[in-house]
Amino acid sequence: MAATLKNIFIDGPAGKLETVLGSPEADPKGIAVVAHPHPLYGGTMENKVIHTLFATLLTLGFITAKFNFRGVGHSDGLFDHGTGEIDDVIAVAGAIRNHRINDSAHLPLLLAGFSFGGAIQLHVAGQLKPEFLVLVAPSVVHLNAPPVPDTTRFALIIQGDRDEIVLPSQILSWATPQSQPIVFIPGAEHFFHGKLIALRQSILSFLRTER
Repeated sequence: MAATLKNIFIDGPAGKLETVLGSPEADPKGIAVVAHPHPLYGGTMENKVIHTLFATLLTLGFITAKFNFRGVGHSDGLFDHGTGEIDDVIAVAGAIRNHRINDSAHLPLLLAGFSFGGAIQLHVAGQLKPEFLVLVAPSVVHLNAPPVPDTTRFALIIQGDRDEIVLPSQILSWATPQSQPIVFIPGAEHFFHGKLIALRQSILSFLRTER
């Protein structure tokens, strides 16, 4: 039996949120919510880095959701400069857990995101206290992202060393005070052109080891 995908709409604070929900073929290992890049610069849940995150986490056995932030695709509402988008993630995570209320209370939560979505997940983490964070080139400067919370057991931060949008120096400045390790992929720029296999392998290796 293969993993199943469903196109659904989740009730968010600004209206319906267009969502793709993947369920693994075996008993789930956790719940993962994936957040996409900046809505005003073409970011959607169809982004290839988001697709890589979604497919990899589903392969690892997570009930995995990717969704369009408010005002993107068929999601209701308007862009809210990061504030409302935090609430969107919280709504999606809550809806999935409530949908599986009888068997999901014990499942660990994983928050994943790319660029804008990665920084949003750092803000969300302080509220939802996920066990795992998987962030790809999070825009920590532009969204004034907080550090990884102490309540998160495992955090994987992946960065391209040739990123021209989220500069490696910015990530290092954010990570250094908290001694947060960063995984650099040599030759990768912001959108990981030609480096998606390396991105996928980094996630697989990390989560299989840490879990």
